[in-house]
Amino acid sequence: MTQQTKWYKSHAVLIAVAALGYFVDIYDLILFSIVRKQSLLSIGVPEKDLLSVGIDLINYQMFGMLVGGLVWGILGDKRGRLSVLFGSIFLYSAANIANGFVTDTQTYAWLRFIAGIGLAGELGAGITLVAESMTKETRGYGTMVVVSFGVLGAVLAGVVGKNFDWTTAYFIGGVMGLALLVLRMGVFESGMYHKVKESKVKRGSFMQLFTNRKRFIRYLCCITIGLPIWYLIGVLIFLSPEFAHELGIKNIEAGSAVLFFYLGTSVGDFMSGYLSQLFKNRKNIVKFYLISIIITVPVYLFSKGISANVFYFICALLGFAAGYWAVFVTIASEQFGTNLRSTVTTTVPNFVRGGLVLLTLGFEFFHKTLQFTMVSSALWVGAITVSIAFISLTGLHETFGKELDYFELD
Repeated sequence: MTQQTKWYKSHAVLIAVAALGYFVDIYDLILFSIVRKQSLLSIGVPEKDLLSVGIDLINYQMFGMLVGGLVWGILGDKRGRLSVLFGSIFLYSAANIANGFVTDTQTYAWLRFIAGIGLAGELGAGITLVAESMTKETRGYGTMVVVSFGVLGAVLAGVVGKNFDWTTAYFIGGVMGLALLVLRMGVFESGMYHKVKESKVKRGSFMQLFTNRKRFIRYLCCITIGLPIWYLIGVLIFLSPEFAHELGIKNIEAGSAVLFFYLGTSVGDFMSGYLSQLFKNRKNIVKFYLISIIITVPVYLFSKGISANVFYFICALLGFAAGYWAVFVTIASEQFGTNLRSTVTTTVPNFVRGGLVLLTLGFEFFHKTLQFTMVSSALWVGAITVSIAFISLTGLHETFGKELDYFELD
């Protein structure tokens, strides 16, 4: 076997393992939104409380991801990327299995919190490994494959959630995660990480992101350009049955909305990654997708009385518009040096996911406090979120082809 063949084989294994990890990650992340009604009714939650309890539980999960993002990100820079890949998947697999046994909302909430901590490490560690192991000209293809395949885990969650009991759905997620642990035995640590480990430079210092004004602004901008994606997922799709009811659309199931949304997202992520490589530009691709969100959200919110099939097609269009996650995480990974890369690449997407807490609070403020309709509330939250993303994009450097083998120094 030639040296080049070995190189391609090792990188193919790395990309496959990262993609499968993100697949299981997304399966569990989205599963609750699919089995929300079924599981809550099963443990005795009154139907009138399903929305409020559901939002509380998703907030527990997202807060867990905020905590986990910090823990796994710092650990990835201090102890290595592989330690995160093994630890995170074990934690959320165990939480998933335990979730199948819950009988009350308090236990449910704590297990979603623990699962959130576990889920937080998967994407950042995988993307960091891929970005540091591939060439600067090709790493965008690696992250493209990881994300575009990984989001299909939500499609599997949709299929399983519709055809199996909610407890079985959680068990399946846990078993898939534990099985993936075996596949990770052959993955090697990043060469760039070995270099920084041998140096005396400070690694995994989260506070280092705040000691330099330009570095902090860059970090904040990395987070806020991704918020519109979780606005689409966490507000419009998570609450799709409620929006459909307000719009006079019948027979809408959250599981089907999620399935079609993520089918669109998979195509969108593949296209965004490919286009960023083709045009050798990340920022312009994000701009294109933000404009797509501006176009598709009103279509979703003002489509009154349409058929269920047309509604699901619009969900797929929303998914395509949300499909710049691959480019978004690549931009975050490429903005910072090796000694902070895992911290940034892991915390940024999880702070975006955790930002759903603010998005849902904003939605409830407009809807409950100001007495706006669901549609008007969603429009206001969306307009604010996308506007912030456009402004933040101007604060980031274009990173296509950037050399990543350097340190962040004070």
